[in-house]
Amino acid sequence: MKILVTGGTGSVGQETVRELVQLGHEVRVIGRRADQAVSGAAYRPCDITDFTALKEQMRDIESVIHLAAIPHPGMGTGQEIFRINCSGTFNVYQAAAETGIKRVVTASSINAFGYNFGVKDFDIQYLPIDESHPTCTSDPYSFSKHVTEDIADYFWRREGISGVCLRLPAVINLSSGHSDWRTGARTETLALFAELHQHPEAGHERVERVRQQLHQIRMERTHEQGSWRNRQVPPDMLIITGWTNFWTGLDTRDTAQALIKGIFACYEGSHPLFVNDSRNVVGVPSFELAATFFPQVSAYKIPFAGQEALVSIERAHKLLGFEPEYHLADL
Repeated sequence: MKILVTGGTGSVGQETVRELVQLGHEVRVIGRRADQAVSGAAYRPCDITDFTALKEQMRDIESVIHLAAIPHPGMGTGQEIFRINCSGTFNVYQAAAETGIKRVVTASSINAFGYNFGVKDFDIQYLPIDESHPTCTSDPYSFSKHVTEDIADYFWRREGISGVCLRLPAVINLSSGHSDWRTGARTETLALFAELHQHPEAGHERVERVRQQLHQIRMERTHEQGSWRNRQVPPDMLIITGWTNFWTGLDTRDTAQALIKGIFACYEGSHPLFVNDSRNVVGVPSFELAATFFPQVSAYKIPFAGQEALVSIERAHKLLGFEPEYHLADL
């Protein structure tokens, strides 16, 4: 099959291309920079906001994996994030419609749920989170991902383009031994739980301090400040990062697995799907995580018996056959 990968020069794109090529597919990658190359693929510079150029790159393509986007609210103004993430995505689907492509798989984000970067808090109604849970986006990046899912649904209704929008969490390349500040969320949360067990009063005081810091972050719209990404991240901020992402994560190889299964699985329609590790990344009992950070939640769709993820991947398993092979808690 001839497959186009937009924004395929990053670690996820390159791993996806590598696996597609191994499977015998012909892959074309497009990106904004002219001086790029992706091993195994034909690379061509093309901006997804340039509809004419984009449509030209799709003329002999059979399916699309759409990764191109601004990935963080601090990496552009709200207007720029909307222009690239939303208008660019509309262009991808419109070009697919005009060239006869009937399968597009898109990288959405766990942030389409709205809890991580959002400037407004909202109640979690039940755990584990799934695609039926109400969303509440209140930052430009998360909103753009929610709109992206609506765009995909629109083109299914209008043009019969099937696909999945994968709600990806933080993606980490375990195969290279890569570790960054996101994996620090696991380390600091483990330390917090040790403190809760050994010195309960001090541990609960720290939990409350973290809760107050999260409230402050939301009030100050910290994530939307570009300079925030270059700051040294304090331990409590790392805990907040784990908390607001529900201690999810996904290895690069499992991300590629989900994207490729999104292309080849047998289904119709447009489907937003959570895809993440099947276990929480901390490696502690999930009920302890839930009781500590979501004490107001009393409804559980399934009882937590071990280290199950606080975000359900059951729908992705049923629709795509997605099953993570690599676990961040094993780091």
